Amino acid sequence: MSEKSSKKVLTSAALGQFVEWYDFVVYAYSATVIAKLFFPNEDPSVGVLSTLAVYGAGFVMRPLGGFILGSLGDRFGRRAILSIIILSMGLATSLMGLLPTYASIGIWAPILLVILRLVQGLSAAGESAGSNSFVAEHAPKGKRGLHVAFTYAFANLPPVAAALLILLLTSVLGESTYLAWGWRIPFLLGAPLAFVGLYIRTHVDESPAFEKAKSENGISATPVREAMQTQRKPMLFCFAIAAFSSLAFYTMSGYFVTYLTTSVGLSRTDSLIANSIAMFVSFFIMIWSGHLSDLYGRKTMLCVGLVASAVAAVPAYLLASHATLITAIAGQLLLAIAMGLYSGPVGAALLELFPTRTRLSASAISYNLAYTIFGGSAPFLGAGLVLKSGSLLAPAVYMAVIAIAVLIVIMFMPETYKRSITDASPLDGNARIDRDS
Repeated sequence: MSEKSSKKVLTSAALGQFVEWYDFVVYAYSATVIAKLFFPNEDPSVGVLSTLAVYGAGFVMRPLGGFILGSLGDRFGRRAILSIIILSMGLATSLMGLLPTYASIGIWAPILLVILRLVQGLSAAGESAGSNSFVAEHAPKGKRGLHVAFTYAFANLPPVAAALLILLLTSVLGESTYLAWGWRIPFLLGAPLAFVGLYIRTHVDESPAFEKAKSENGISATPVREAMQTQRKPMLFCFAIAAFSSLAFYTMSGYFVTYLTTSVGLSRTDSLIANSIAMFVSFFIMIWSGHLSDLYGRKTMLCVGLVASAVAAVPAYLLASHATLITAIAGQLLLAIAMGLYSGPVGAALLELFPTRTRLSASAISYNLAYTIFGGSAPFLGAGLVLKSGSLLAPAVYMAVIAIAVLIVIMFMPETYKRSITDASPLDGNARIDRDS
């Protein structure tokens, strides 16, 4: 594969990831406003919890989306399904920006909001597995971890962009104008961004690994069934890896701003600034960690990231709870560094567990089931733990416990970083050494 083609694939995947996840996380950064407009309640905490519950509803569709989109990607190719994904996400996000509020149509406002979140969830189900697989199957020898980490890391930038955009709009328009109509602008940007991503994705070649499998009649007619029957153990490892990945990412991108404003009492401006800095730092740590996983192995870096996360969780929340901009930045940086170390090898590790014929189906099903349970519940559970326990450190303890549990599972996982991306053999410790990708 030429260097020019490689850069084209990386650019298309990275920009596609950015557009897809901008659309998905902008809801979380508008949680306090949506609570007022769609879930009016005398108790602001109840309104926020209702909003975060709808945020979680977007994850309900992800296991179903994993079945549908993973199967289609394995049967008909990665590129076509990635184009459908980004278009449906963009349209759902833009329609959110056009929704009437509770004051206008009553109960239909939150109902329509839930429906659109379900569409977003269905779309998001195929993005990470599909995009990462597309990059991994194009990547040159010895750089798979770096290439996948680079594009996967772009999921960290949409929260930064969304936070800074909302901060700019609230500063320019003022709180009252932003509450009246300015909140719609970040959502309405979903459609044009999606069309840009769609254009880019339709101008790259299909995955060489998929084309090779197709030419050798290696395409499965029933990839979901085959994965469920023959790859249960790798799917369990995939689930475990994604469990902490989802918890860490959506705690940072979907919950921490709400935590700082609602529970800690920090201003919204300072909360958005602190979170943006942390997510931006995590972007670079992820890429570096992905590179290290090409040198020392996926399993090694996953374990390093889990230990770092377990150790950093309580001190990070303790720092952030002091309600100043400096301590909020310091606390989140601890989490961001640990999260980056862990997330760097995640994308490649998930895909190397499976052969080409079932790669999207097996990884998307396991990945999205974990994201539904641990990612979708992260903001709601975090807010609920603080509310019920009265302790600002309750979410940190939960994160540390999950990190330790996942670490125990990962210790039993075989190393995969030298496995050929076109290897069709079962993952039994005897997989071929990577010579062709």
